[in-house]
Amino acid sequence: MDANAGIAGRENEILKFVPGFPELRLGDLPSGILFGNLESAFSIMLHKMGQTLPKATAVLINSFEELDPEINKNLNSKFLKFLNVGPFNLTSPPRLSNSDDYGCISWLDKRKPTSVAYIGFGTVAKPTPDELVALAEALEASTTPFLWSMEDKLKEQLPEGFLTRTSEQGKIVAWAPQVQILAHISTGVFITHCGWNSVLESIAAGVPMIGRPFFGDHHINTWMVENVWKIGVRVEGGVFTKIGTMHALELVLSHERGRKLKEQIGHFKELALKAVGPKGSSSQNFCTLLEVVTSLNL
Repeated sequence: MDANAGIAGRENEILKFVPGFPELRLGDLPSGILFGNLESAFSIMLHKMGQTLPKATAVLINSFEELDPEINKNLNSKFLKFLNVGPFNLTSPPRLSNSDDYGCISWLDKRKPTSVAYIGFGTVAKPTPDELVALAEALEASTTPFLWSMEDKLKEQLPEGFLTRTSEQGKIVAWAPQVQILAHISTGVFITHCGWNSVLESIAAGVPMIGRPFFGDHHINTWMVENVWKIGVRVEGGVFTKIGTMHALELVLSHERGRKLKEQIGHFKELALKAVGPKGSSSQNFCTLLEVVTSLNL
């Protein structure tokens, strides 16, 4: 059964009763929460979390208080201790490697500031073959410089001749050091599935997003990115088409709205950096966590 079958025609209905969320699109709730497969692994996980977390001595989250003040206020009233101790990529940054096996950073060094579209969908989310073609065609037609993290086996789904025609314009690699790429001055937009880690990494780097959500929390995260935090846009229709993707690229990289998105995510970047600073909220919460752990009789 289609997870959204029971809300057909109501996907854009706005919900205002979910605690901590000022407004939320009905169609962006995770599959199986309202209708559909209530026995799915994701639905079962959420149910068990709802039963277990209120009993915990402390609940930790990979975020920072200043990003979601209202959500934090609500959750603080439900748990003994609710502690934001992130973003993890700032509190525990990945080890920098001296090697650049795929040449990502050296390639970026040769591009203009904020001109490159970095594309990465993590290890699980995968666009359909039709969407891969549409995304590739949009990149080529718009002449947007791009750095694309993609499994080698997926290259055969790209348009014929695409790799040859765009050899100077873009670079496709089997693996990319995402945090370092987002932090590079040449990166202007992150085309992403809007998984939570990727969203936080983009915020920490101050790079606006183009979101194409797939499952789980992707849809809610994309909604927040576009409509609440205003630090990115969802690709038109929620799927990659050539025209829709070109429009999103132009909007973020060239349009006046893109400048505002950059300013807004820059504001959240400053808040994130402050949160992990010596006297920041995440640092203080981590000290509280240490006190909790050391006081337990293990």
